[in-house]
Amino acid sequence: MTVGTTPQSELQQGITGLETAIILIAFVVVASVFAFTVLSTGVFASERAKESIFAGLQQTKNTLRPSGSVIAYKGFVGSTAAIFKFSLIVEAIADADPIDLTPPCTADGSGTDPDSSVTTNKTTIVYIDDNQILQNVSWTIDFLGTGTDNMLDSGEKAEIQVWLMNRTTATAITSNSSVNYMASGGLTSSGILLTHGCEPMGAVAVGVGTSAVCACCGRERPTLWLS
Repeated sequence: MTVGTTPQSELQQGITGLETAIILIAFVVVASVFAFTVLSTGVFASERAKESIFAGLQQTKNTLRPSGSVIAYKGFVGSTAAIFKFSLIVEAIADADPIDLTPPCTADGSGTDPDSSVTTNKTTIVYIDDNQILQNVSWTIDFLGTGTDNMLDSGEKAEIQVWLMNRTTATAITSNSSVNYMASGGLTSSGILLTHGCEPMGAVAVGVGTSAVCACCGRERPTLWLS
């Protein structure tokens, strides 16, 4: 009996050029789909980041900033000395959009100041100290320079007076009862008077949107927020 053998060359197997092409095409297709997904995700993230940046820039363009110190004015509620008004200079940042600073009140130096205005204000001021938060406090404004309307344009400045109490103009500011509580828009009879015995209250500098601490006693001074 003879046993046959198969030549070694007939036992070798491999892949044809067509099979190689099919495998290569499959790899290319998968890689393309993955690359497109990654690219689409990156473009979406970039667009969202761009929208956030532009929104932030638009908000920043409508921001007021203080120019100089904030000054507090002292009067007397009965015989108790207390701060009844703050004044501060504000300006718009460079290339800012015009900001509507139509005041809710006016002050003419006669009778009782401030006086309510018939106009509608778009800018509100919040007063904060250690004891209380006063929303929508009364304020008046004086534009510095040649501005003829209530819009604060880029490069313009204005002095805002924030009123915590009413001023009785017929009474000397150094006399008793020169200032009084407000019915609304400031300190009412249930509020806590703002007094400060460490430094002269006629010129107390405070922060705008930031805390300010007295170097003498360590107490936090008032804060004004404009929005």
